[in-house]
Amino acid sequence: MKNNKQYLLLQQADKKLNHFKHLKSTVIPPKGWINTFRIALKMSLRQLGNRLRISPQSVKEIEVREANGTITLNSLRDVANAMDLKLVYGFVSKHESLEQMIEKRAKELATEIVMRTNATMTLEDQQNSKDRIEQAVAQKTAEIKFEMPKILWD
Repeated sequence: MKNNKQYLLLQQADKKLNHFKHLKSTVIPPKGWINTFRIALKMSLRQLGNRLRISPQSVKEIEVREANGTITLNSLRDVANAMDLKLVYGFVSKHESLEQMIEKRAKELATEIVMRTNATMTLEDQQNSKDRIEQAVAQKTAEIKFEMPKILWD
C-alpha cells in the first residue's frame, strides 16, 4: 500500500468483516427473517401490526417486501424493535481478506496491461517468453497493489 493511513483503514475494515465471516454459510429463510421469527414467536400478523401501529395487511406486505429484497433498513429496524430484536447488518467478503481481494483485482488488471503490451510486441515480432510474461505480471501486480490507482476498480 502506498501510505500507512490506507493500510490502517484496510486492516480496520478487515477486522470488522471478520465479525461476520462465520455468517457466510447462513441461508436466508425463503419467506424472510420477519416471517420466520414471527412464526417462531407465535405472533400473529395482527399482534405484530399492533406493535408497529399498522394493519395486519401492512405487516404481510412488509414480509413480502423482505422476501423480495425490496425492504428498507429502516423498516427492518422497526420490525426488529417491535419483536424485541436488534437489527444487525454487514458485509461478508467472498475472499479471505480485503487484501486478498485487492491482490486478485490487481493481478487481473496487471494481466490485462501486460497482455496488451505483449500483443503489440508480438505484432512487431518481439514476443516475450511465458516466464517473462509471468514475471512482468507479478511485477505489475505488486506495483498496482502498492499504488492502488483509481483504475483498480474500473
